[in-house]
Amino acid sequence: MDALRVESLTVEYVNDGYAVRPLDGLDFAAAPGELTVLLGPSGSGKTTLLSCLGGILTPTSGSIMFGDVDVARLGRRDLDAYRKTKVGFVFQAFNLIASLTARENVAVPLMMAGRSGREAFRRADELLAQVGLTDRAGHRPAKLSGGQQQRVAVARGLGQDPALLLADEPTANLDHIQAEGVIRLLQGLRDEGRMIVVSTHDARLVPIADRIVSMVPDVDDAEGPP
Repeated sequence: MDALRVESLTVEYVNDGYAVRPLDGLDFAAAPGELTVLLGPSGSGKTTLLSCLGGILTPTSGSIMFGDVDVARLGRRDLDAYRKTKVGFVFQAFNLIASLTARENVAVPLMMAGRSGREAFRRADELLAQVGLTDRAGHRPAKLSGGQQQRVAVARGLGQDPALLLADEPTANLDHIQAEGVIRLLQGLRDEGRMIVVSTHDARLVPIADRIVSMVPDVDDAEGPP
């Protein structure tokens, strides 16, 4: 499986006449079977980095090597293929569709990606079993706890069997018990050989991390106009 290597990654944009750099020359690496934690407070660039790794945001400079491919240099079509086949996303806000059951929330994205309904629902059943939600497959999000909704979101993120799973603050909206369940789930996925990158300010993820990237905002990262 391909490793991930980030070198000199910089993202810069202008806000109210000020140049803002949420990422400024960042370097780090990750490998299959490892859980990398991006640890830092809000505003430290964690979500920006995940967006770059996922091919959603193009960095200003630097490289994101996934195997021998520089994601930062891919064109639109190749980026679409990368996001579709190589990366899975887990969002802080779950982003489940309220009118769909847990099973449908996992299966529908697979059908949109080209799988048949039968194949998509078979895969959804496999994934919900993997995250321990077989008995909740027919429930809509409103009938699920926060921890259960996040596990559905993880199952959805695993739909295409991605080599890289990106999770943005996966425990932020959960109570202690629910968060512990999601942490154990991420740990199990890592132990199966998945490469996982998690952004968080939750120190409970630190003990299970194979790598920790400290995301501390630099007070010099904003420059005013001359």
